[in-house]
Amino acid sequence: MSPITTHILDTQLGQPAVGVAVKLEIFQDGQWRQLDHGVTDKEGRIRDFLPAASFDEGIYQLTFNSGSYFADRDIATFYPKVAVIFEIQDKNQHYHVPLLLSPFGYSTYRGS
Repeated sequence: MSPITTHILDTQLGQPAVGVAVKLEIFQDGQWRQLDHGVTDKEGRIRDFLPAASFDEGIYQLTFNSGSYFADRDIATFYPKVAVIFEIQDKNQHYHVPLLLSPFGYSTYRGS
């Protein structure tokens, strides 16, 4: 399993957000560098961002393309993208970053 995983729940529908593009980046040398990208599966999850061997401490960002997700469903949204920035201080742990998403709000937390 990837050391960083995510999943998205569409709280308006009460179901997983399927088909959301997500980008994973790390902040290095004063700029963001893309490490990987993926699309949520039928459970709204991405489990395979990067291998544990390429994982290190640092500041990471997950950017969720919520605008395209809602546009595909003909739903207006206030948040075309949601960026979640977090810091990893122990590369030996697993980091799960869920997103609860609706057209006009979102919430995130460190999951398990």
